Amino acid sequence: MSLKNLLEQNQDVIIERWLDLILATYPSDGSFFLKKQKNQFANPVGYTISKEIEILYQTLFKDVDTETISTSLDSIIKIRSVQDFSPSKAIGFIFLLKKAINDELGNTVKEEGLYSELHEIESSIDTLILKAFDSYMKSKDLLFRIRADELNRRTKIILSRYSDTD
Repeated sequence: MSLKNLLEQNQDVIIERWLDLILATYPSDGSFFLKKQKNQFANPVGYTISKEIEILYQTLFKDVDTETISTSLDSIIKIRSVQDFSPSKAIGFIFLLKKAINDELGNTVKEEGLYSELHEIESSIDTLILKAFDSYMKSKDLLFRIRADELNRRTKIILSRYSDTD
């Protein structure tokens, strides 16, 4: 059996494991809430992460347009870039997919000698990590520009008030 077939057959288990690993990067009380609250409106962060990692997983190992992957990746990165994560932790959730796959299929890969296929899968994940870094930098740049624009706006208001008092 091929590793891609195993990844498809074990999709739900691997995605669930990946989600658990991602949510473990949050403080314990936040992690519990993100995991247990399934409502999109009560828990938009947990809902978005859960939905988008499923899309990423389903599309990552197939020849799918990069737009689908980029959209899902951007949705997660936008969330993690405004949270209190270092850059490495903000995009590090993708590395956790490798761990989830190894946790669930490591013994089978070893028994079946599927190391070359695993290497290909991990190369795809590495490519995703590079895209995540680009997305993270784009998000941070946007945040910087928003903050700079707000500072300029406030400065203009203060200067206009100062000039009105003369």
